Amino acid sequence: LITQNTDNLHRQSGIRPDLLAELHGNGHLLRCLACDRQYTRQEVGWDARRWGPGYRTQKPVAGQPACPACGGRLISSVVNFGDPLPQKELALAEQHARTCDVLLVLGSSLVVEPAASLVGRAIRARARVVLVNQGETPYDGAVTLRVWSAIGEVLPPAVKLVEAAFKE
Repeated sequence: LITQNTDNLHRQSGIRPDLLAELHGNGHLLRCLACDRQYTRQEVGWDARRWGPGYRTQKPVAGQPACPACGGRLISSVVNFGDPLPQKELALAEQHARTCDVLLVLGSSLVVEPAASLVGRAIRARARVVLVNQGETPYDGAVTLRVWSAIGEVLPPAVKLVEAAFKE
């Protein structure tokens, strides 16, 4: 699963973390700048009221928790404008795009790189690509199936169809 959402809902769904590429980070996780390990805010005792959200651009505040493994600076794993994408997550997303049978793209304009190019990688790897979005995208003519609709209209009936198919 490749996501640009930072709300932690994919992890809460039960998907194995090693299968999840969170390209824009996760608001519930902190990342060490030195060793790249990730921790929940609770694991390290991060108090957002005291130390703020921990964005890369924030100056460190006295008493902020450090990485338990190496003592490095912890920052929010959320990627803000100007921040680099996490290389491990990007590599996993590229692997998913190269090896998937079907790529389901939900609600993305596909104009922000490097995430947008993942669709092209999947197409070149002969994956079937289903694109659900209300607005135009650069890949509209190249995908296997293009659905011009809001994902909130498409997903509930699609989930019911999948559930029915797997009950049999």
